[in-house]
Amino acid sequence: MRWPVIILTLLLLALQYPLWLGKGGWLRVSEVNAQLQAQRAVNHGLEQRNGALAAEVQDLKSGNEAVEERARYELGLTRPGEIYVHVPKAATADRAAGATPPANR
Repeated sequence: MRWPVIILTLLLLALQYPLWLGKGGWLRVSEVNAQLQAQRAVNHGLEQRNGALAAEVQDLKSGNEAVEERARYELGLTRPGEIYVHVPKAATADRAAGATPPANR
């Protein structure tokens, strides 16, 4: 009576192996689900970036305001009668931290 129980137990274990550890087993399914969630997060971020870029392209195609704004900030565009003042970022950061500028010698 003992041998049939052992054989049935071994048969049950042999049938459980593919379910847990095989190619389509539970462990592999959970691993693929984790990869899927990570890829969805990456895709969501890229979709937001694409939307922002599409809106910027539409602004640049539709009018001169966006082109002028970009030229002002990136290239220092000024209109006649305006004065351009450049404030270095390092000086701004030092002032915000409370540091005094070095004395001229």
